[in-house]
Amino acid sequence: MSPRRNRPKAAGSSGRSAEDDQAGRYGGWQSTERWQDEEWSVRHVAGASAEGKTYRCPGCDQLIPSGVPHVVAWPQYAGVDDRRHWHKACWNAKDRRTTRVQRSRNAPRF
Repeated sequence: MSPRRNRPKAAGSSGRSAEDDQAGRYGGWQSTERWQDEEWSVRHVAGASAEGKTYRCPGCDQLIPSGVPHVVAWPQYAGVDDRRHWHKACWNAKDRRTTRVQRSRNAPRF
């Protein structure tokens, strides 16, 4: 058995761009999808990078617990405030869902 090599790779040999590194920092990968006649940036977030945070999914109006892998989506040319955290299944079923969410009068809107 040969010994393990711990030498770092050369800076240009990895084949990844700065954008790939930025997405990898959050534990997932990023892509672009078309939905509602608009381009959306979609980032898959690993559960480890969502530790200590909870979000409300706009697809099902349920909480995404801390540490659960999910999807962050936003219109491509929108700001940071337009990002929404979705369950993976809710994002995949977004075209089959309707907006039948009924909240009580005092429920918060996320």
